[in-house]
Amino acid sequence: MIPNLNFLAIDFETATGQRHSICEVGLCVVVHGEVIDTRSWLVRPPDNRYWWGNIRVHGIRPEDTEDAPDFIAVWEEIERSYLDEFDTMVAHNAAFDRGCLTKAAEYYHIHLPELKWHCSCLTARRLYCFTSNTLSALCDRLDIPHGQHHRAGDDAEMCARVFIREWADSHTY
Repeated sequence: MIPNLNFLAIDFETATGQRHSICEVGLCVVVHGEVIDTRSWLVRPPDNRYWWGNIRVHGIRPEDTEDAPDFIAVWEEIERSYLDEFDTMVAHNAAFDRGCLTKAAEYYHIHLPELKWHCSCLTARRLYCFTSNTLSALCDRLDIPHGQHHRAGDDAEMCARVFIREWADSHTY
């Protein structure tokens, strides 16, 4: 337990090269440095349009999301269920995930609350001298169990566990 280390780790998968084309959202809840819950939502991207290269990365296809809610509905659930309690987001390559959220908010005309962001990849670069700081490489080096890489829920949880370890490695009690 790490008192006051409370955050949401978030991960987005996209259907195309457009950052607003979110097709899956993963969220991992961390309270006092402990993983409490991990969720993921399939999301119907605009026009349910996909690029083959993106499908090859995450394996999500148009038929998987044709009946899924759009990003507005998923974000409303996230806001209602999590953002009253948490204002800190952690992502691995936070520039990408923050960009996805920002572009989706612009596309869907959603007002975003003020959020604090931390990047587990940048933190790893500061703390460790590893040859690779990809999420899977960090999990290997730090003995963190892997989920299915490039699936949003699993990536969010792996990111959360990496960040907890980074925080512990950089702080003394």
